[in-house]
Amino acid sequence: MRNEIENPFLEQGYVSPKYFCDRERETAEIISALKNGRNLTLISPRRMGKTGLIKHVFHKLRERQSDAITLYMDIFPTQNTGEFIRLFASTVLGQLDSAPQKAMSRIAKFIKSIRPVFTLDEFSGTPQMMIDVVVGNEQTTLREIFDYLASADRPCYIAIDEFQQVAEYPEKGLEAALRTHIQELHNVHFIFSGSRQHVMQQMFLSAKRPFYHSTQTLQIGSIDRDEYYKFADAFFTGSGLSQEVFSFVYDTFDGHTWYIQAIMNRLYAYRVKPDMVMVHRAIEQIVAENTYTYETLLAAYPSGSVRLLKAISKEGAVSEINSGEFIARHHLKAASSVNASLRKLLDRELVYRSRDGYIVYDRFMAIWLRGLPY
Repeated sequence: MRNEIENPFLEQGYVSPKYFCDRERETAEIISALKNGRNLTLISPRRMGKTGLIKHVFHKLRERQSDAITLYMDIFPTQNTGEFIRLFASTVLGQLDSAPQKAMSRIAKFIKSIRPVFTLDEFSGTPQMMIDVVVGNEQTTLREIFDYLASADRPCYIAIDEFQQVAEYPEKGLEAALRTHIQELHNVHFIFSGSRQHVMQQMFLSAKRPFYHSTQTLQIGSIDRDEYYKFADAFFTGSGLSQEVFSFVYDTFDGHTWYIQAIMNRLYAYRVKPDMVMVHRAIEQIVAENTYTYETLLAAYPSGSVRLLKAISKEGAVSEINSGEFIARHHLKAASSVNASLRKLLDRELVYRSRDGYIVYDRFMAIWLRGLPY
C-alpha cells in the first residue's frame, strides 16, 4: 500500500489512517461490537464517509489480529437475488486460505451447485474466479457459501454495503434466508451498511422483518468541526488553512464529509494559502463540471418535480413541505401534487429527509439549482 499520495484529501477509497479523519468513537464502537460477537448495522446518508469508516475499521482489525479476514462488497449495482449470490460468492470463495491449492480444496468440499472457474489476470498474474449461479438453484448455492464460511478457522469480518438494495429485489425470502444462515455462524461477523435510512430502519427495527433487533445499530453523522479542522490544517503546511475558510466550507455543506473533502482537495491543489476567493472558485468549478449531468438528469422529470426540487434548494431545508405558505411562495400546485412529486424525488434519491427537513441530496446540485450564489 502506498504511504504517500499527491493529494491527501481523498474523495473516494481508503489509503491509511494518515488520510482518515477522526471517527475514533465510531471506530471503537464497531470494533467492540464485532470483537464481542455482535453484528452491526451502519446507517448514514450517502457520501458521509461510511465506506471509508468500514475500510478504516478493517485496517485496525488486521493490525490487532494479523490472521483476520476482512471482506467488503457493495451490492448497490445488484438487481436480484441471483446477482447478489454471484457477487457474494466471488467476494467470499477462496478467501479463507492463503495457499491456492488449499483454497480450491476447501471450495470443492462445500460448493457443489456451482463450478468456480479460476483464471489468471493477463496483466497482474493474480488468480481470478468466475462464478455462475444456476437459475432456480440460488438457495442451495447460498447455503453452500454459508457452509463454506462456517468452516473458517480464522476470524472473518464481512461488510455488505448498501444493504437496503436487498429489499428492492423482485424475489422474496432473501432477508429471511440470510438471517437464518448468519445466526448459525460463530467465527464470521457482519457489518450491514446502508444510506436509505427509512428502508434500513424498516429492515432492522421492524418486528415484521427477519433482521429485527439482530444487530447493534450505529448512525453516522458529521465529523466534529474542530477535529476536522485540525486534520485538514495539518496538510496545509507552509501555507496554512484559516479557521474562517474551513468553517465556511463546513457550514456551507453542513459538515457532510464528501463535499468538504471535494473542496479541500481543490484548495490543496492550488498550492497557495487558501482564501475565500479560492473557496468560491472551487465550488463554482465543481458545479460547472456537473452542469451537463444535472441538465440531462432533470430533463427526464416532469416540470412539477423540477419546480419542487428548485423550491427545496432555495429553502435549504423544508420541514413543512405541505404548508400553504411554502406552496404559495414557490408557486407550486396543490399539496397532493407536491406529495406525488416528493415521493418520486425521494425514491430516486434526489431529495433526502434530514433532521432539519427535506433537502436536495446532492449539495452541488442544490447550489446549481439556486443559480449561485450559495
